[in-house]
Amino acid sequence: MEHIYADDDTGNLILLEHVNLRVPDQLLATTFYVSGLGLTRDPFMMTGVGNMWINIGRSQIHLPTGTAQRLRGSVGLVVGELDALVTRLQAVAPLLGNTQFGWAERADYVEVTCPWGNRYHCLDPRRRPASVPWSTIDLGMAFVKLDVPLGSAAQIADFYRDVFSTPVEVKDEDGEQCAVIDVGTHQQLLYAETPETIPEYDGHHIAIYTARFSEPYARLVGHGVAYGEEPHQYRFANILNPASGARCFELEHEVRSLHHPLYARPLINRNPQQTQRHYQPGADSRSGTF
Repeated sequence: MEHIYADDDTGNLILLEHVNLRVPDQLLATTFYVSGLGLTRDPFMMTGVGNMWINIGRSQIHLPTGTAQRLRGSVGLVVGELDALVTRLQAVAPLLGNTQFGWAERADYVEVTCPWGNRYHCLDPRRRPASVPWSTIDLGMAFVKLDVPLGSAAQIADFYRDVFSTPVEVKDEDGEQCAVIDVGTHQQLLYAETPETIPEYDGHHIAIYTARFSEPYARLVGHGVAYGEEPHQYRFANILNPASGARCFELEHEVRSLHHPLYARPLINRNPQQTQRHYQPGADSRSGTF
């Protein structure tokens, strides 16, 4: 039974809480994220014109106003029925002309590009194999996938194993290596090698929660990469080869403890299929639990 129970073990990373991307136009962002993707603007936090928090299950996308930032990769979002998503995207397309907005229907997901070039893999759990961690999520952030240089995936996996004591694996994907980092029970960070030129880092960040908060901090301090210390959180951006200390990739991580006041804050998620004409009592919201 010991080996069987080991499959239920989780690492020190608990939750991938948000991705932060600056946007230059809050109206276009609302059109894309709320009307198009069918997600929910947080009604309690960042309700002005300078920032917008978008709820997606237990996670969020933060969209402060500023020069557009682009994630070097893609974000996997479980949004439910994909036919309904495509209908919404068709409806907002005229409002997003002269931007980089677009979408393509793939075999098991819809790839959607925001007005500023960020790519989202929109997933329906009913179309996913049961083996993937997010197959049982009805609504949520499944993964963040980063494009990284050739030869770096194994070193990145070693870094997360060393710093965060979390399950990691290096897999072959179409001839290239991909580091798979488990976050909690239903999310992953993916670092996929690519021969393509990777754009210069522009400062976007992700936020993660960790159970044993002090241990990663001590290791990051040992590597000389920790900064931004505040109550219940700190940051780092340089992902290093633990053996040599050489930088493999740059992505700011906002690392939070489970004592952070925002941890497990209940998030409201609306049902985008609810309409005035065809209103169904009791169907205003969707569950984002997993």
